[in-house]
Amino acid sequence: MEWKTSAGPVDYPEAVSFMEDRVAAIREGRACELVWLLEHPALYTAGTSANDADLLDNRFPVYKTGRGGQYTYHGPGQLVAYVMLDLKKRQQVPDIKKYVFDLEGWIIGALACFGIEGERREGRVGIWVARPGGGEAKIAALGVRVRHWVTFHGIAINVDPDLSHFAGIVPCGIRDYGVTSMREVLGRNVAMAEVEAALRAGIHTF
Repeated sequence: MEWKTSAGPVDYPEAVSFMEDRVAAIREGRACELVWLLEHPALYTAGTSANDADLLDNRFPVYKTGRGGQYTYHGPGQLVAYVMLDLKKRQQVPDIKKYVFDLEGWIIGALACFGIEGERREGRVGIWVARPGGGEAKIAALGVRVRHWVTFHGIAINVDPDLSHFAGIVPCGIRDYGVTSMREVLGRNVAMAEVEAALRAGIHTF
């Protein structure tokens, strides 16, 4: 398996085009599996279940995308991991639900490296944490697509994004809970490279 890290912000259409080509190459045996770590410029994406009413303010570019889920935000300070794996090779019986469960476990394990307790919530997509001052909020999002049992799209962890940018959407269609970041939870900065290292160390989850 290969790892790819992009130093500067990657435009969303460029990322999707790359993933499309790589997924085809993996399926045809012309390329190995890949995890791509990157940040995007500020933008919103609308998954296959997105509700138009959940776009409250299109202050940033909005892209319709083939991943599952609803509206989400990407931007500087958020670490995105696009995961391109061949489930036929990795699972005795290809199972998308198990793959999503494993993605969640991967995030939870990475957060634990920093003393953050991430949790799953029944009926709510993403990883959730206790928020300073009470309540809970989402710290990481998931959105996947699978083509011929090769995965793409992936996860996004809020390391230190501008949380006010999420106000332009109803994140993942969930109105009753907010979003948070590793910086807000910990009260200190976390280097993006440290989070990348935690994800690399936990890839055995799959």
